[in-house]
Amino acid sequence: MVQVRVAGVALDASGQHVLLLKPVDQMPGDGYVLPIWIGQLEATSILVAVENADVPRPLAHDLMRSMLAALDAVATRVEVTRVEDGTFYAEVTLSTALGDRVVDARPSDAIALASRVGAAMWVADEVIAEAGVPDVLTDTDAAERLDEFKKFLDDVEPEDFDG
Repeated sequence: MVQVRVAGVALDASGQHVLLLKPVDQMPGDGYVLPIWIGQLEATSILVAVENADVPRPLAHDLMRSMLAALDAVATRVEVTRVEDGTFYAEVTLSTALGDRVVDARPSDAIALASRVGAAMWVADEVIAEAGVPDVLTDTDAAERLDEFKKFLDDVEPEDFDG
């Protein structure tokens, strides 16, 4: 397993959101990055957590965090465990009064939750080997993405999160 961090959320050429996970011991532009295509709501939720942005009402992953706290459970670790036919699989490890429990999750949900609670994020070596791509991110790219997200937050309305 390789410990990772959220390097960003980008849009691909077709306008799809891509979560970028980067090993914590690698600098931007070095090594590999793991791209995982995710939905718009999950992308927004991850960016809200990573940027510590305020939202008018709790998002689904904020609800998850609150539910875990109400149950005296803690999400301690998330793992992207495998990729099969282009689909990524993840698990969330919960520390509970009954001991550790591991639950199946979509990587986007696992990462959104981990970003809120400070849980360690890991990716299986095999997943990095199979789906990782060389990192070509520059500081300019990262700054542009941050500016785009800040503009998005300025324009977003509470109704955009209905559902």
